Amino acid sequence: MAAGSGFSAGTRGGPPHEELLARTLVRTGDLDAEDRARLIEAAAHAADNGIPLRELIDTYLGALCRTCSPSAARDRPASAPIPADVLRPIRDVAITLTEGYEAAHRAAIRREEEIRHAFLDELLHGAGDLGRMAEQAHRIGFRFVGPHRVVVARAEAPFRAADPATRYVEEAMASGRGAWESLVAAKDGRLICICAGSSTTAAYHFAEHVQRSVARQPQIAVSRSRPGANGVVRSYREARETLDLAHRLAVTRPVIHASDLLVFQVLGRDRAAITDLVATVLGGLEQARGGPDPLLRTLTTYFDSGCTNTVTARRLGISVRTVAYRIARVRALTGYDPTIPDQRYSLQTATLGARLLNWPAVPLQPSD
Repeated sequence: MAAGSGFSAGTRGGPPHEELLARTLVRTGDLDAEDRARLIEAAAHAADNGIPLRELIDTYLGALCRTCSPSAARDRPASAPIPADVLRPIRDVAITLTEGYEAAHRAAIRREEEIRHAFLDELLHGAGDLGRMAEQAHRIGFRFVGPHRVVVARAEAPFRAADPATRYVEEAMASGRGAWESLVAAKDGRLICICAGSSTTAAYHFAEHVQRSVARQPQIAVSRSRPGANGVVRSYREARETLDLAHRLAVTRPVIHASDLLVFQVLGRDRAAITDLVATVLGGLEQARGGPDPLLRTLTTYFDSGCTNTVTARRLGISVRTVAYRIARVRALTGYDPTIPDQRYSLQTATLGARLLNWPAVPLQPSD
């Protein structure tokens, strides 16, 4: 049969496709392969142009109803069942249109996901063409210019693009009263959110949704805000490094700001210098009976407690006298007194470096 180019399209000046199809169904009572192909084409055309499925089906079934013989309907008793040969074409048309529409819709979603993930990869690695990326950002509704924060979440199970947890967070960030201008995607087993603007509000909402989406407590790192595409790259690296650093330092907080661990990032940039500092300032603790662990743990807690013996004792579950004894041993073995400001600064920096290097569990590697 002759057929048009799609939904409500004429056949080169002739009747629309739905009218031609209706006449054929009345005549033959069945769909052939060409009919089904044209229905799928019409459904894809409707899906691509945002025409609702119900409108598409109504158009085709309406044409079929108009084409059916009115006299046949009048002659049939009201109580008589509708013949199967009348219902079958209606059913076939509705099913074929629905299948074609849903297939086109799934294909469109896959295309958008491919575009979004390609844009994300180029943006995070800073390797894309800025002009093309700006067009892609406009297409997916993302503000390319201005400041951004990058938030990276890591859970016990890796995040994947099609996982329920990933879908939940994507939908939660994009809909409802808590909608935010952001881009969410799974990458390398982590869930990433690029938040437009310098505010931390969107980052906190992302963290809340991630925590609700997984059974075990995830850990989430929030970068500092930076402008432009290069700023996104730097913020992404900073958030990832913050997660890795938090793992090495055994930080248990669920949400960690990069600025909270900035001192460790600064120290870690010169590993040789921090190794020398730890060896010089704390190396004497290796002479302690039982090893350096008890004294180093006491010293770390002492600094975290504001250099107060009573708070240190309570946090460690030991007596105040024991704390005072251990602090005195630190002074004797290292030559540094934590009660003297200049020496306290050297000791505290060295204890931070020891946490960064995982000393004494990992032996210090001497610098050249």
